[in-house]
Amino acid sequence: MKVVAISGSARKNGNTAILVGKVFAELERAGIETELLQLAGRPLRGCTACYGCYQKKNGRCVVEGDCFNECLSKMVEADGIILASPVYVTDVSAEMKALIDRACLVSRANGNSLRRKVGAAVLAVRRGGATHAFDTINHFFTISEMIIVGSNYWNFALGREIGDVEHDEEGLKTMSVLGQNMAWLLKKIHSGEAK
Repeated sequence: MKVVAISGSARKNGNTAILVGKVFAELERAGIETELLQLAGRPLRGCTACYGCYQKKNGRCVVEGDCFNECLSKMVEADGIILASPVYVTDVSAEMKALIDRACLVSRANGNSLRRKVGAAVLAVRRGGATHAFDTINHFFTISEMIIVGSNYWNFALGREIGDVEHDEEGLKTMSVLGQNMAWLLKKIHSGEAK
């Protein structure tokens, strides 16, 4: 089993990636392979609404020249997907929104290729707006027919400067529980108990 996480932060190895690392630690402890893709420094444009994906139906966006098709390919191959973002103006980063919009359209054009994958949102937030950003990612998961895994609180931690999230004990505990719950759910699904 494998979980791929995509960090929509503009800061490579920042708070968002740190939080994903906390979730990954639990997944890896359970024997689940992990991979982190960071969008920092990698251009990712929004959907052009050309519907070329519906015409070609080849599992790819027809807009080339950015990292979208690589990201979508990793999402389709994975059993679980973590979408992680800092909170900007009470929502996900522009890069994460571009990924969500294009992934939704291309996956739907190709037989709902993300259906029944396990999804989790992870957010790094300075102070407010996290629940709206959390909803944005979860709305993508539900329209994609994915299964959302929860934790003991909403999946975010507080921090502004790189490393600040390490001081949010409750946020870190939330990430650990999220990783444990994601591992449990993936194992249940793959054991054949969830049919």
